[in-house]
Amino acid sequence: MNEKTRPSGARFVALGILASRIFGLLRQTAIGWFFALGPHADVLTNAFRAPNVLQNLLGEQALSASFIPVYSRMLAAGRHREAGRFAGAIFGLLVAAVSLLVLLGIVFARPIVSLLAAGFRGDAQLVAAGELDVNRLELTVTAVRIIFPMTGFLVLAAWALGVLNSHRRFLLPYLAPVIWNSAILAALCLLAWQTGFLTTPTDAGLAERESWLFAVCFGALLGGGLQFAVQLPLVLRLMGGLRVSLSLRVAGVREALVALGPALIGRGVVQLSLYLDLFLANWLKTGAAGAIGFAGVLFNLPLGVFGMSVAAAELPELSRSSRTEAGARIPDRLEWALRQSAFVICPAVVGYLVFGFLVVGLIYPGGQFTVEDNWLVYTVLCGYTLGLIASAVSRILQNTFFALRDTRTPAKIAAVRVAASALVGVGLMLWLDRFSVARIFGVEDASKGLHLGALGLSLAAATAAWAELVLLRRALGRRVPELKLPVGAILKLLLLAALTAVPALVLWYVLPISSVPLQALVVLPCYALSYLGLAWWRRLPELDLWLGRLRRGS
Repeated sequence: MNEKTRPSGARFVALGILASRIFGLLRQTAIGWFFALGPHADVLTNAFRAPNVLQNLLGEQALSASFIPVYSRMLAAGRHREAGRFAGAIFGLLVAAVSLLVLLGIVFARPIVSLLAAGFRGDAQLVAAGELDVNRLELTVTAVRIIFPMTGFLVLAAWALGVLNSHRRFLLPYLAPVIWNSAILAALCLLAWQTGFLTTPTDAGLAERESWLFAVCFGALLGGGLQFAVQLPLVLRLMGGLRVSLSLRVAGVREALVALGPALIGRGVVQLSLYLDLFLANWLKTGAAGAIGFAGVLFNLPLGVFGMSVAAAELPELSRSSRTEAGARIPDRLEWALRQSAFVICPAVVGYLVFGFLVVGLIYPGGQFTVEDNWLVYTVLCGYTLGLIASAVSRILQNTFFALRDTRTPAKIAAVRVAASALVGVGLMLWLDRFSVARIFGVEDASKGLHLGALGLSLAAATAAWAELVLLRRALGRRVPELKLPVGAILKLLLLAALTAVPALVLWYVLPISSVPLQALVVLPCYALSYLGLAWWRRLPELDLWLGRLRRGS
């Protein structure tokens, strides 16, 4: 692939993910407006996390490690009919697997929720005693049964993404989640409008909020089916039809399954880490699980849009090469990918740490969401942000291992990450849960009684992310001795972002506006434009990918 083709793939991935994440933010804004940090937000966070384990295990990351490398090599060798049979066999096996697992998830929803959200088990007694208004366990069980079939559609959508990426069609598969987010947003807002609480959610009772919660679940189910359906016509056209089978004798299937095993273990370990955070948060005071969910959406925005876009565009290209060729091309391509990712990740780190309170206030501007909620989500976001650079670099290093047809090493290192996160997280969350948001930040209206325990879990996640990066770098260095991470370039970009934050910070200080969303609309564009302007003045080559070749001869 030439230099012109190289950035376009990542740019299309970034555009697609950016659009889907914008709609994801709109979805979260609506959820924050109607639920904020409370029992219903805790239910939604747990209900979506439970079935999403299948999506994450069998979805994009696992297929990236096993399906894309094999399928891309077949296409590069001109074996298109063989590639079509291989893709059809993988599709058939996925349908069989997810159908069985979805059925089990619906049937055993109660024991699954009782295990993963063990902190909810005492809700029935608290409700009977009048100390709690909502039985979160029962609501979560019902919500999981509605959402679980959605997972099957999203796994098949990930298969379609793998096919399209291998054909260098990047925009549509990463744009498709817009439909999923839109379906949730439309279902929630439509029901709230029909019940008369669209603009005044604080006046709604428990019955209305429960109905809104189920609207979110049914919207997610519908959106999952549409996300797969919108990709299918292009997939069928590129493949010349779909030859579905369950045969393990089709060329490439056994190789993909062998690679899938360690990938599933690695993704399973990561999911264990996510569930461990949520499991621990459910033992903290009300609002902790919701805070992790709200902060996680913001944390994943730059990581998903820019970190994943570069990694996703590079994997098919490296996978088309032989092992020797891929190893020879890695140092150059990896440095390029890391520089492009860091160009946007570094200002996101500085922006979240300095202006994160404004970001949270802009995305969750009111309704049930109070200043107390804003402070807690901001602090949790800061904890996650400390590991943002490490997470972005690790994503690219993991995909490099996949291109080298090694899925075992990232899986082993992921296990170490989980252990580090658990060891650090338990101690920090118990210590920080002793401190209330109102006391630390001087919040006057603190009726919810939120505490800082969730911050301990986000700090632990950041620590574990850096440990994972160190181990991945060391392991990849043994495979590719010429590999060097652009540490100097990353530090320069961090310094550049810090310098451009100063005028925006001064502007924030002197603004005669009390509304946090309005402050954000003035300060955040000032910060972004200052960063881009200084990068333009310094003639940074990383601008070429994200803004196009606006400077001839750059």
